[in-house]
Amino acid sequence: MANSGLQMLGFALSLLGLIGLIVGTILPQWKMSAYVGDNIITAIAMYEGLWMSCAFQSTGQIQCKVYDSILQLNSALQATRALMIVSIIVIVVGLGAACMGMKCTNCGGDDKTRKSRIAMVAGIIILIGSLCAIIACSWYANDIIQAFYNPFTPVNTKYEFGSAIFIAWAGSFLAIVGGCMLAASCPRRSPKSTPKYPISRPPSSKEYV
Repeated sequence: MANSGLQMLGFALSLLGLIGLIVGTILPQWKMSAYVGDNIITAIAMYEGLWMSCAFQSTGQIQCKVYDSILQLNSALQATRALMIVSIIVIVVGLGAACMGMKCTNCGGDDKTRKSRIAMVAGIIILIGSLCAIIACSWYANDIIQAFYNPFTPVNTKYEFGSAIFIAWAGSFLAIVGGCMLAASCPRRSPKSTPKYPISRPPSSKEYV
């Protein structure tokens, strides 16, 4: 029963992590304009995400523009896009496998050992997907840091971390915790059962004498 509760908690955390990754991938606030040096104009806030860039004006108006061509994007953004999409797909597959391996479901049959192995594999799949998301977020964050501290970067084009990258990070860590809980469903080895009745042996030749 405790193992079943651990599986349900791991599945719930993985699902919350998946939602966080999807929301973080869609939002355009992966990086926001940094107001440093002489860049004190706060009438317009610039945000850039994986799919579009947006300008938030102080009047409340929002103008967003989708990136025209993939080839114009830098390598960090392209890699982050690919890794986030792969991460979401892999975690969805892992959650589907977890539905078959959890003890509270009837999808994977009645064999408890088999279901535990399926849940363990599902947890490993979710861990792989969440690691892809962490690599993507860290790669993008490293690109922001390098551009921020680069002395040749103009002050009005410097950016800092936005809220979306923190949401994606949080979703990744939730998925990691949930995947670890599901992977902990490794089936235990059952002790060898001793026969209840003595094994009948054929009579020896001495008994017939």
